[in-house]
Amino acid sequence: MKFKASIMIAATLFSVATMSSADTLTRQNGAPVGDNQNSQTAGPWGPVLLQDSHLIEKLAAFDRERIPERVVHARGVGIYGYYENYEDLSDETIAAPFQEKGKKTDVFVRFSSVVHGHLSPETLRDPRGFAVKFYTEQGNWDLVGNNFPVFFIRDAIKFPDMVHAFKPSPVTNKQDAKRVFDFFSHVPEATHTLTMLFSDYGTPASYLNMDGSGVHAFKFIDKEGNHKYVKFTWKSNQPIKNFTAEEAMKVQGMDFQPHTTDVYTRIGEKGETASWDLYLQELEPEQLDDFDFNPLDTTKIWPESLVSSRKIGRMVLNRVPDNFFEETEQAAFAPSNLIPGIEPSEDRMLQGRLFSYADTQRYRLGVNAYRIPVNAPKNAEIKNHEQHGQLRTTSSNSDVNYQPSRRLDLNEDPAFRYSSKMLAGMTQQIPFYKEQNFKQAGEFYRNLDRKGRKNLINNMGGALASVPEEEIRVIISAFMYNADKDYGTGVAKLAKVSISKVRAEAKALMEEQAARAAKAKKVAEEFSRIASNTNF
Repeated sequence: MKFKASIMIAATLFSVATMSSADTLTRQNGAPVGDNQNSQTAGPWGPVLLQDSHLIEKLAAFDRERIPERVVHARGVGIYGYYENYEDLSDETIAAPFQEKGKKTDVFVRFSSVVHGHLSPETLRDPRGFAVKFYTEQGNWDLVGNNFPVFFIRDAIKFPDMVHAFKPSPVTNKQDAKRVFDFFSHVPEATHTLTMLFSDYGTPASYLNMDGSGVHAFKFIDKEGNHKYVKFTWKSNQPIKNFTAEEAMKVQGMDFQPHTTDVYTRIGEKGETASWDLYLQELEPEQLDDFDFNPLDTTKIWPESLVSSRKIGRMVLNRVPDNFFEETEQAAFAPSNLIPGIEPSEDRMLQGRLFSYADTQRYRLGVNAYRIPVNAPKNAEIKNHEQHGQLRTTSSNSDVNYQPSRRLDLNEDPAFRYSSKMLAGMTQQIPFYKEQNFKQAGEFYRNLDRKGRKNLINNMGGALASVPEEEIRVIISAFMYNADKDYGTGVAKLAKVSISKVRAEAKALMEEQAARAAKAKKVAEEFSRIASNTNF
């Protein structure tokens, strides 16, 4: 009787559950779930059964719901919108977004911090990523940049070392200024970006109130295959807003994710929009050696007094994603995602990023990362013979998975071949011969107002003072002294180092820079001589 009663009670409970008009909870295979509150057990006192497939599936999915975190740019916010082109550039590039005045292209933008982790406070001092995915009819183009127009290093071979120095110690798991300044005491080219980082621009108040930059030089390719070098800059139509160090600490105590809150409040809840004008700078190939710096060096800007810029379009952001993980977290950006009409320059940092960023996404999301909806082309169709791999969701009824084929007409189009570039000389490993490590940092410092310069000196000098090695404090102060004497003197004072030592080190640094430049120039001139005597 007790056994029959138990069956009757279970049947009654089941009938009550099925009377509900709500949608039925299902397993991953679509089967309805009968009980999501209690595990299946061997009697009222017995252990849980392994055959409870819903329980096992639910726990297994939970265990795996975190995909690998990006090593850099781990924390971010995504927003949808569009780019509107203001100027017909079809005589300069065959790239789809720039083919006619008034043309609109859908975009997805991911703003991010760079060094800090997935759930780190958004108020921490850091550059900010500014990555734009254009959904064009030629495929997706990713313009992957930052809010700073320059970068710390000029050669990608140093990128892992730089990130390791910024990241927590592998021994203590603590971020440490000693490690950061130890590394950068060997990297005078970082002076400009370090100066920006320790200014109030290193703590922006909002993703929507900052400028952006493609950082690198790229190439525009026209119909004849000719090229020119270009740089892209996003200028915010919202007022630029930064936190001081004190304001950042105060805000962090109230909301450690103010950038996310700001975006989801202003755009997600209030329905506001944010916009940026896109500015273009251009150089002909023969102009690359016209300056006292290398225009393909990511530690340098192209000053508008030397290379004019013009507004060519506007980007408007107006919608937050429906699901953060599916869209923002799974968003995959890579500078290698290029379209016809835009090619990479010979910028050494960009050349390394062409591999590294795409490989990051292959590691995080698998080889089918670009078939996830947020990453998939919206105005073009993927047609190739790449196959299989994790999370492949497409189906094909053709057994032709190779090319060329007489059975399937899927062929390349010669109109979209890469452009040609004449090369001559030997392989080499030499620095840029126009280093100019300090000049632009000084110009940035002098363009700050009095309060901004004071905040920069306090931030930089205060951080540097925590470094125990006097030699490192002297060298970093000398970098800033070579940028601007007042700047370096102020940092040296707070870092508690002798200004006479700083001046001596600054002089030695300038002499070393000149010697390296002379040696590298001699090598470059020899290559030019070889090229001029070579018949192609």
